[in-house]
Amino acid sequence: NWRKYTFEFISIFIAVISAFALNNWNDNRRDSNAETKILIEMSNGLNKDLSDIDNNIGGHVNGITACGYWRDIINDKNYDPDSLNLKYFSLLRGYYPVQNKSGFETLRSKGLELIENDSLRFKILEIYDYYYHILRNQEENSYEMQFEEQYSNEINKMLSKSLLFDANGNIVNLEEPIDLTKDEKNLFLTYLLNIEVNRNTMINYYKQVKNKIEILRDNINDEIERELTRNIKHSN
Repeated sequence: NWRKYTFEFISIFIAVISAFALNNWNDNRRDSNAETKILIEMSNGLNKDLSDIDNNIGGHVNGITACGYWRDIINDKNYDPDSLNLKYFSLLRGYYPVQNKSGFETLRSKGLELIENDSLRFKILEIYDYYYHILRNQEENSYEMQFEEQYSNEINKMLSKSLLFDANGNIVNLEEPIDLTKDEKNLFLTYLLNIEVNRNTMINYYKQVKNKIEILRDNINDEIERELTRNIKHSN
């Protein structure tokens, strides 16, 4: 009976090994599908982040334009009174990054090793744990970027006696010439210079992060394409 028992042993051995192999294949396929879904979610989030960055860059550009507008007023140059209300609010307005991190948080909860591509995993961590952190900290916590907090009281004191409002409370014009002492004028011009420099610094950092995000998004999309192609081949 040794032949019979040997055959049965080999059959059982093959069945067990096959079961382990099938289970391992299912686990790998499940991880691959989870990775693909997370990468798709991250890609969509990064596209939204890029749109938000463009909006914030545009807002800071408007703030810089407002600096030039008020500089002309302070220096007794011609200005467009129709833009007065808009330029008043654009001068000190702050902007905050809206970061779509749900895909990254899902990845973190499932384990970063789910991303098999080491280079891609590093770039993901670089964006979400480094660049995004600095970007948010600069806009929300950096004292230099808190224009409203720093300058609004002093600027309003300087302008309040010259601003003209309509019945709805909108600024429509200025009494000219603006009644500023030499010290007030120089102080106002200093404020405008500081705002301009800090907005330009923020714009440059936004552009740097935007470039990093675009590279990461393209790398993620390439990885998604490879995963989908690999899954199709395995299915066939």
